[in-house]
Amino acid sequence: MKTTVITGAGSGIGRAIALRLAASGHQLALMARGEPRLAEVAQQAKAAGAPAVATFACDIRNRDAVDQAFSAAHAALGEFTGLVANSGIGGPNADGPGDRFDDIVQTNLMGTYYCLRAAQRHLAPGPDARHLVAIASILGRFGVPGYTGYCASKTAILGLVRALALEVASDGVGVNAICPGWVDTDMAWEGIDGMAEAIGVTRTEAHQIAMKQVPVGRMSQPEDVAGVVHWLMSSDAIGVTGQGIDINGGAWMG
Repeated sequence: MKTTVITGAGSGIGRAIALRLAASGHQLALMARGEPRLAEVAQQAKAAGAPAVATFACDIRNRDAVDQAFSAAHAALGEFTGLVANSGIGGPNADGPGDRFDDIVQTNLMGTYYCLRAAQRHLAPGPDARHLVAIASILGRFGVPGYTGYCASKTAILGLVRALALEVASDGVGVNAICPGWVDTDMAWEGIDGMAEAIGVTRTEAHQIAMKQVPVGRMSQPEDVAGVVHWLMSSDAIGVTGQGIDINGGAWMG
């Protein structure tokens, strides 16, 4: 039985991942700051085929809260075979009294680290493969003015994944990151709206400008990212570890 923890599971990419893994028979521990949206996703996951689903409120910025939530998930569902560390926040930051840098890094980097370590402590023993996946970003590949916190935190996740992959490779645990570009989520549209306001155009015009930087000319869908996660957690990806896998419509190639 595969048992996977998904953070940030209440909407967007996290929700899509939950439903894709549910359809493959994973038991799921769904986590987010607030539980109301998780309850709806849990119902949808059960309908999609998940044998068991449990939900847990968890602020990943708080290491004690993370440890407690993962321990509760372990007690409810048993040992884990996987984690998708998807929780995170976006948006710009700037120097001054309202600088969001600390909160962005605390959430995206420290929170991801706390979740990876908590999951590691509750992993099922081998020889079956186990998988730890962190959601990074295309902004982990290059800089964007005004996004120092986001770029720093997502770049750091790539280094974190490479180092942790080496620590657990001999135990048969795969550790990888996914670097999405524009994905059709609330966070992405907040970015589009911010662009529109900054340059004085409509939302539609800002979207068109953004898509000109994407060779395939479209935003990814959350389900596209979920498909990559599903592959990483399958036997087809047994030799993949320590990687940052890009899904961005060709907006960054390297």
